[in-house]
Amino acid sequence: MTGFLNEYAHEYWTRTSGDLTDRRTPIATPVIESDHGAAETVIIDPTRRYQYWEGAGAAITDSSASLFMQSMTAEQRHAILTEMFDPEQGGFSSVRISIGACDFSSQKYYSYDDLPEGVVADAGLNYFSIGEGEPGAPDATKDLKNVIPVLQEIVAINPAVKVMASPWSAPAWMKTSNRLDGAGRLRLGEFVGNGYRYQDTIDYVYAQYFVKFIAAYAKYGIRITSVTMQNEPSNGCPWPITVWTPEELAKWGSEYLRPALDRTFPDVEIYFGDDSLRFYQRPVSEYMTPAQANAFAGAAFHTYSGLPEWIHNGARQFPQWKAAMTERRCMLDETVDEASHVMFGEIGTWLVRNGIGLINLWNMALDEQGFPSWAGTSGRRGVITIDSSTGKVKRNLEYFMLRNYGQDVKVGSQRVFSTNRTPDGRHGGLGSVAFVNDATGDLAAILYNPTGEDIEAAVAINGEGARWQKVTVPAYGTVTLHKSNGPINESQAPADDEFEITYTPHPADDHDETLF
Repeated sequence: MTGFLNEYAHEYWTRTSGDLTDRRTPIATPVIESDHGAAETVIIDPTRRYQYWEGAGAAITDSSASLFMQSMTAEQRHAILTEMFDPEQGGFSSVRISIGACDFSSQKYYSYDDLPEGVVADAGLNYFSIGEGEPGAPDATKDLKNVIPVLQEIVAINPAVKVMASPWSAPAWMKTSNRLDGAGRLRLGEFVGNGYRYQDTIDYVYAQYFVKFIAAYAKYGIRITSVTMQNEPSNGCPWPITVWTPEELAKWGSEYLRPALDRTFPDVEIYFGDDSLRFYQRPVSEYMTPAQANAFAGAAFHTYSGLPEWIHNGARQFPQWKAAMTERRCMLDETVDEASHVMFGEIGTWLVRNGIGLINLWNMALDEQGFPSWAGTSGRRGVITIDSSTGKVKRNLEYFMLRNYGQDVKVGSQRVFSTNRTPDGRHGGLGSVAFVNDATGDLAAILYNPTGEDIEAAVAINGEGARWQKVTVPAYGTVTLHKSNGPINESQAPADDEFEITYTPHPADDHDETLF
């Protein structure tokens, strides 16, 4: 860790306003002053250490991938993927994909083991397929049509990108409903062979389904870093879903999935939960033993609903667990304050202060109407918006939240203490997160203003005395600071293209709840 502020060879400060009139606009390095005056003080203390930073990105759904593949030229696609994933540009370092189809798909729902007419079970997974044809070819199917070729291009740009995979539905024949869509349950404990062999139970076969998926992707040069057992296991929705109780997930993950991965891909991590905070109304330790907890790398969260304090029921239960943010999006007609509270506040500040070390937002890209979506769900927006007819691009607030991290917070940095005045990312005063990287000596911080008025802040580092740097944090916006003795990535996001966005009214997400 470098000593005094003026000993850093380089500093880079940017400003992003909630309305995006400033979009990581570089600002002059603030001078050092001995008095902070009336500014809100932010102390960064590198001696108080917390979680390591693993990266940030978003989901490459079939919907997103289809826009990259079908609506863009190869040159347009390569330019935007390079802009986002090149460590010398946007620095995105993580993606999430679905195991089989999800609601945001340009294709009819599918699993990797859809059975022909007259076949009712497939204990050997003989019909397993992630798709047919060459990746990206016009006649390619399932994942090979869109997702695989986009991931291959991302991996070529950033070979170390983390890939998290989550199923929306088990194959229909494994479910009580015999359907991909709708809230069926896994036929846990049922036998699908001739006799009562362990390997003929649905529990065992479904674990092998994950193994075959990981192996299939590896053949195309895509390394799966982690999996979750189920996307939103408590969500009884009309699109592909399998409903689980937390107890079922704890048992199946520890007794079937973890052993299956240990025999084949032991480095692949399993994250527990992968659901909104409602899933974590009870402490995980109430229904999971420490031995079972050892099967999982940590807890995964969405923030569509639930009480903020419920995060502690997952993130603080087992000391070895990590925490990941695995899904959230804004809407096409979200107000500036609401979108900023969600992205910069709840996710970019509050969740990270409460242990999150990995962020994956929802769709990396959607079109000007929030499509495609096989489920017909409209009004959502992606990290970027791609015009479906021209391939033109607009960068949303989500993009700049991710770029704040990707460009300024190096993967492998460790979060350190910084003064915070917002209890949830939505209310109160100035929020902040800060990081140091012992390998490089870099120090980075992100300040967030959850109010509608600019806030003057004064930043100092523990051990350096009254040496303040004052900066104005814009309404519903951020200021980032990055200090280093080495080169700093000072690249800028290109200007947006012009095209029309079609807004779709929608109900607000239910952030706060009352328990009865």
